[in-house]
Amino acid sequence: MSMDRAIVVMGVSGCGKSTVGRQLADRLGFVFQDADDFHPAANVQKMRDGIALTDADREPWLMELATLLEAEVAARGGVVLACSALKDSYRRMLSSGRVIPRFVYLEGTKELIADRMARRAGHFMPVGLLDSQFETLEVPSAAICVDIAKPVPAIVAEIEEKLLAPDS
Repeated sequence: MSMDRAIVVMGVSGCGKSTVGRQLADRLGFVFQDADDFHPAANVQKMRDGIALTDADREPWLMELATLLEAEVAARGGVVLACSALKDSYRRMLSSGRVIPRFVYLEGTKELIADRMARRAGHFMPVGLLDSQFETLEVPSAAICVDIAKPVPAIVAEIEEKLLAPDS
């Protein structure tokens, strides 16, 4: 895993990116960052209002995140970023710097994720935008894919195992 110093835990809203990402970062001894913390206020307000973001809304945010990945690897040696990264073009933007992240896709059914979203508190993303997330999602072909129906510790252990696998 020596080359995997930047890991992006991705998927639709509510799939567990932040929870899994934090635990994965702890396990690997990396810093954790949540892409949601870097959204401009206008993007957050749009989502709170139930309006899906456009590619134009996301582009400056994604470019800032690519810079963040590079800075964190340089400063701290490794980073796990929780970021939706729903489209291939978004993943290419995140990979546009000197640091090419490894993507981990948290995969789950719409029903399971909607149930989780309905039960979480304090997040700006409403359940009503979940359909648009799934419509936007382009399932990555070159990512570690993990089923989110398992408990978080099992998900994190599976990701770590796949990161360490010689053919991954």
